[in-house]
Amino acid sequence: MPRLFIALRPPLVVRQALAETMEVVPGARWQDDEQLHLTLRFVGDIDRRDAEELAMALARIRAPAPIVSIAGVGRFARRGRTDTLWAALSPHDALAALHRKVDRACVDVGIDPDHRAYHPHITLARLSRGPGVEVAIEAWLARCASLTSDPFALPHLTLYESLLGHGGATYHAIARWPLTSSVRADGGTSADAPGSDE
Repeated sequence: MPRLFIALRPPLVVRQALAETMEVVPGARWQDDEQLHLTLRFVGDIDRRDAEELAMALARIRAPAPIVSIAGVGRFARRGRTDTLWAALSPHDALAALHRKVDRACVDVGIDPDHRAYHPHITLARLSRGPGVEVAIEAWLARCASLTSDPFALPHLTLYESLLGHGGATYHAIARWPLTSSVRADGGTSADAPGSDE
């Protein structure tokens, strides 16, 4: 039974810039290049037939390719302790609209809707808990607070399978669909912004 999620992949130049923030933080398991993505919707374990129906529903989505920039970093915490470090993206409007379309496609094939607030981000590290970790995290957040990038396009919607192993999860793209060009505030289009590449 495949374990699926739907995501957007940032271009190589952005992934390289994110990799440069990956410093020594005790207990941090930094994402490698293949793992850097922006999740639109986690699906989880579904059977092959439902996965095929989901792929067909996603193929019908029509939406502009979001144009965003990296806009700082942040963290998620559980029970008062940080468990995830991430890079923020801005603006949110196009990403939120695409998230809603993806969620609707999921619901149309019988997957429960996502009731959580959508917070677009690119996960950089997951953290184990241990002594001294929070101090190192605070220092990392302070060093990377001003992280930014030039605007870049996210031109493909991708359905990924997540395979869990002893070394963590590995992700495999199983289907990908182009999003349409979109007009930027400066009059350019998404075709003028760096797109997703390898």
